[in-house]
Amino acid sequence: MTRDRLNRFAWGVGALTALLFAVTPLVWMLLTSVKSNREITQETSLIPQSLTTANYVSLFSGREFSAYLTNSVIVTALSVAIALALGTMAAYVLARFRLPFGVHRYVGFALLMVRLLPPVVIIIPIFLIAQQLGLLNTQLSLIVVYATFNVTIVVWMMESFFREIPVDLEEAAMVDGDTRFTAFRRIVLPLAAPGLVATGIFTAIATYN
Repeated sequence: MTRDRLNRFAWGVGALTALLFAVTPLVWMLLTSVKSNREITQETSLIPQSLTTANYVSLFSGREFSAYLTNSVIVTALSVAIALALGTMAAYVLARFRLPFGVHRYVGFALLMVRLLPPVVIIIPIFLIAQQLGLLNTQLSLIVVYATFNVTIVVWMMESFFREIPVDLEEAAMVDGDTRFTAFRRIVLPLAAPGLVATGIFTAIATYN
């Protein structure tokens, strides 16, 4: 067996092992969901002895589930939309303009540090502010908090996408009569669409979790 075949075999074994580690918890969760309560707690086995949909019926028939799901979808969608709208424009400014005193060089690092800040450190100030504003137990408070934290991710990710787009395309559009904003909307955003989608998905996952 040649060295190339050995390398391919090793990569294959490693990829298969990683796949098993990733898929096994999902398969276990799916199989457990169709077991009865007795089989889950007393007769632990990998393969269900009898399949049941009682768990799913109990979940979807409750009014609480629809309310929880609706709240999660609303908060996630609005938080991601606000973060993308604000963060995309901020990222464009950092990618295209040079701020006084070289501030643009340190903004990305500062935003990353904000994102790495443990939420537990600021949970009490956030609670007190929401209490003073009368926003406790409201969707608006969650949307504001999530959007604020997610803006840092959007700016950090989208700035690199904007830097990959040649400035010449915008300049050509402005020579033809477009304003800076029109060139941004008609030229830059369509070219950065894959980055927007990736950033939106990443932000949505972070918000939903």
